[in-house]
Amino acid sequence: MACTHGTDRASTGDNTRVTISASSGKKTLIVPDKDADGLSSGAILRHTLILLGLREDLIDVHLLSKGNNVFDDVERARMLAYDPEYVFVIDQGSRSGPPIIDKPHCGLVIDHHFATEADFPKDSDHVNACHSPPVVTSSLLIYLICEPLHDEVRTKCDWLAVVGAHGDLGNTLKWEPPFPSMHDTFKKYTKKLLNDIVSLVNAPRRTSKFDVISAWDALAITDVPSSVLKSPRLLAARQEINTEVERCTHAAPKFSADGKVAVFRIQSEAQVHPVIATRWAGHLQSKALEIVMVANEGYVSDKVNFSCRIARCARGREVAVDIISSLKGYAGMADPAVGESEPVHVDAEKRPLIERLGDNFARGHVQASGGIVGVDEFEELMRIMQVGVKVDKPGGEGKSPAKKKAGAIDAKQKNTLAGYFAKT
Repeated sequence: MACTHGTDRASTGDNTRVTISASSGKKTLIVPDKDADGLSSGAILRHTLILLGLREDLIDVHLLSKGNNVFDDVERARMLAYDPEYVFVIDQGSRSGPPIIDKPHCGLVIDHHFATEADFPKDSDHVNACHSPPVVTSSLLIYLICEPLHDEVRTKCDWLAVVGAHGDLGNTLKWEPPFPSMHDTFKKYTKKLLNDIVSLVNAPRRTSKFDVISAWDALAITDVPSSVLKSPRLLAARQEINTEVERCTHAAPKFSADGKVAVFRIQSEAQVHPVIATRWAGHLQSKALEIVMVANEGYVSDKVNFSCRIARCARGREVAVDIISSLKGYAGMADPAVGESEPVHVDAEKRPLIERLGDNFARGHVQASGGIVGVDEFEELMRIMQVGVKVDKPGGEGKSPAKKKAGAIDAKQKNTLAGYFAKT
């Protein structure tokens, strides 16, 4: 029952796979990501399957545990326990590896994160928007797949598509071609309502409790969008995150030696590093700056979770910033600690850093990337980038004149006091 077709845009084949799942009358598992885009995507698919006749008791939803990804063995085992015939993995990013679960099944990966044709689980089908600019979100992608399948998909799911899109692309998104028209949607629901839903739905997954289920329950079942704003748990989670962001956002940055990366290091059990990265990316400015990185050393034990965003001042430059390529470029450089008079201990026989960082390094989008890496590997990356190391320019360029040694006279100086009095 393995699916083998791959594409980078919604197609008739993808519509058919949803229809086949609904008409099969067999167990179906939906595995959405934890944010507004992922949860909205899962809700759209669930509504569509039910409209097409699949019984609700045959639909399961699996939400990942904190710090895990869908390709971890522990999550693959948990997904297998549902014993599904059909598995839809939505907005999770992708990579090559074994089948989604270890049993015959039909797996479809729906996504918009950067991936090559080789970056998908064995025997799975996929539809990915990353190579079709302007890149749509997963929620818009699945909406475009499902909308033609039933007359009620638009009326029940249009607001979910907007929530997901605004969650990833921002609330200033202009709904112009080739994006679908949402004119009627904005007649029914104000943008403020839908944007407030984005804020609330994103809150629980950022808390230390990581109760994504509360966001899913509030968003996926309701036919009344305004009901999401009345959830006590979502309101409390948003306040908790606002407080934690304020606590952590004032960390001082250190810069890579080339000045291209500003690194903020924080300690928090909450997933506030992406929020802080986005905030600082809009404020820091310099001619060299390209990337803002926020590294959270307290989110998962023995790991560093970090988020990177393109600095606003770097947008629109002649050479576009590609965060994924930049991170991999740094990781491929030599460790400057090797060869120093008092070097940090480095095992010369271990694998190159780029290999040891693993599959969770430099994931996501070229404009918004990040990763989850070991503490030692992250410190090595910081050494390679020479974060916090001041590098003098040739000839002493860049030194402030005020810092020059007081009383020092330039040997090339021709106008001297002795010369002046000799002429009088």
